[in-house]
Amino acid sequence: MKTKIKDITNIQTGLFAKPSGKGDVVYLQSKHFDEKGQLRSLLHSDLKSDNIITKHMLQTGDVLFAAKGTRNFAAVYENHNKSAVASTSFFVIRIADKTLLSEYLVWFLNHPSTQSVLKSNARGTAIPSIRKSVLDELEISLPSLEKQKLIVKLSKLANKEAEISTKIISLKKSFIEQKILQGIK
Repeated sequence: MKTKIKDITNIQTGLFAKPSGKGDVVYLQSKHFDEKGQLRSLLHSDLKSDNIITKHMLQTGDVLFAAKGTRNFAAVYENHNKSAVASTSFFVIRIADKTLLSEYLVWFLNHPSTQSVLKSNARGTAIPSIRKSVLDELEISLPSLEKQKLIVKLSKLANKEAEISTKIISLKKSFIEQKILQGIK
C-alpha cells in the first residue's frame, strides 16, 4: 500500500534559538551527526527549557530530517535522558499512524532513490533546502510491521558488512605496507 507521508505523520520545522552554552535542553544541529546520520559527539545542554514550547521538545521515535545543506539525512531521535529540541536545519517528523515504524521511515528517507527525488526538488543555490511540501507529498510504500522490521534489520546488517569490509581492506593495506618496509630494511 502506498501513501503520502503527510497522511501518516505530522511534520514541523525545528526551533530557531541561540545556544547560550548553559541550560537544561540540548539544541541538536546537523554538526552533531556524521555523514550517515549517526550522533557523533557528546551532547551538552545549551538552552533553557522555560523559553521552549512543549511541541518543540523531541520525543523518542521522532524522525529528524536534515532539510538544509547538501547532507539530507534522516535519523531517529532516541531520548538518552537529556531533553532536546531540533534546530531549524531539521524537520521533525512525528509518526501519527502506528502502522509506520520510525526506523523504516528513516531507511526510506535515506534510501538512494528517495534521496535522488529529494535532491532534485531542493531549492536554493548557496544553501540548498528541501521544502516541507516536498516531504508532505512524498509517497511511501507501507508494508506490514513485520516486513518493515525485516527491512530495517537487513539494512543494518548490510551497513555493518560494508563497515567490516572497509576495515578488512584497510588492515590488509597496512599489513602489506609493513611487509614491504620490512623487506626494504
